[in-house]
Amino acid sequence: MTTQSPNDPDVAVETGSQVPPAEPVTRQPEPDVEPESRWHRAFREIATGNAIISVLAVLLALLVGAIMIAFTDERVQEASVYFFARPGDTFIAIWESVSGAYSAFFQGSIYNFRRPDFATGIRPLTETLTFATPLIAAGLGVALAFRVGMFNIGGRGQMLMASAAAGWVAFSFDLPWGVHMLVALLAGLLAGALWAGIAGLLKARTGAHEVIVTIMLNYVALYLVTWMLRTPGLLQAPGSNNPKTPPMKDTAIFPELLGPQYNLHFGFILAIAAVVLVWWILDRSALGFQFRAVGENPNAARVAGINVKSMYVYAMLISGALIGLAGVSQVLGTVTTGFSSGIDAGIGFDAITVALLGRSTPWGVLAAGILFGAFKAGGFAMQAAEGVPIDIVLVVQSLIVLFIAAPPLVRAIFRLPAPGSGPRRAAPTTTKEVTAK
Repeated sequence: MTTQSPNDPDVAVETGSQVPPAEPVTRQPEPDVEPESRWHRAFREIATGNAIISVLAVLLALLVGAIMIAFTDERVQEASVYFFARPGDTFIAIWESVSGAYSAFFQGSIYNFRRPDFATGIRPLTETLTFATPLIAAGLGVALAFRVGMFNIGGRGQMLMASAAAGWVAFSFDLPWGVHMLVALLAGLLAGALWAGIAGLLKARTGAHEVIVTIMLNYVALYLVTWMLRTPGLLQAPGSNNPKTPPMKDTAIFPELLGPQYNLHFGFILAIAAVVLVWWILDRSALGFQFRAVGENPNAARVAGINVKSMYVYAMLISGALIGLAGVSQVLGTVTTGFSSGIDAGIGFDAITVALLGRSTPWGVLAAGILFGAFKAGGFAMQAAEGVPIDIVLVVQSLIVLFIAAPPLVRAIFRLPAPGSGPRRAAPTTTKEVTAK
């Protein structure tokens, strides 16, 4: 027996009752995404990327540097005394001070328009590349450690050990040209790799933090090299009481790339080759995939079957070899007349800044290294031509790191969208059905 509902139309006809029509159901339409043009999409990707933060950080640091240059200039200070009487003099003095300083910076690091010919005018660029050579190599070492989740700040010690090994081979042995240079280069790379490998091995086996270990190894390397420089028969020049090595033999020195009138040497080619090698390791090799996996999440990498401890050791060995290349470039390319314990010239710590500015990518490190090489070459020109204190250049470098470490600040100043923000959605429209009576 089937039971019919009173709302059934057949029942309604039999009983003569009228059933009201069912109310229509209104569905809220999903908000649609406004179509985004190709140019808007490209601009959004650039504005939310990391590269734009590095560029804007440099611009902000240069702006702050301009303010400091103006405040420390004597002409600006003299004109500001009667600012309310003749304000134009102050603004002219500010413009002359800042433009003169940055013009001297350009002519000291890129091209000197005051030189009579192109060959001498381009010399500042070659000086920039010469200063950039060890920065690029050391920055690559720090950047590779960053990608594996490690903080290698032992660049000074690794450079000192690499310099000592390469220098000892360079002035102690008599080998044919080419072979002597290659043996000295390999000795420096091996020394830097082993010195950094100590930190990697301790982290892998005992869990020791690489920051503490590399800091302590810096001091160990410094005092060890200082002792060897004061000990006859090791690194000290024979018949000398100064803590300095003998000059490197000609068969071990890096060849000049552009002739004797320039300081650019073969070390720059090795630095470029190191950039390509690190790029291939990180982006094209299985080892690089494991490096990046450990850097992203070591626990997940361990679950996936990656030997995390071995990756720490391998990463520090390669990182130390790259930083060792910076030390070898100093000994065999720049300071060929002998070196002392200050051969690192602060490059080991500047490499951290280069790696941060380059976002720990090989090509970014290359650009950052050239930029900081320009700071070094142009800073001396600013000091000589305009009397700008060299400390201002160091402040600009520090401000670059500060702004890179605070991306929200840079985005807020330039009103950039936050990362991951997509295109705007259209406002939802409300529809209403009307039933005819």
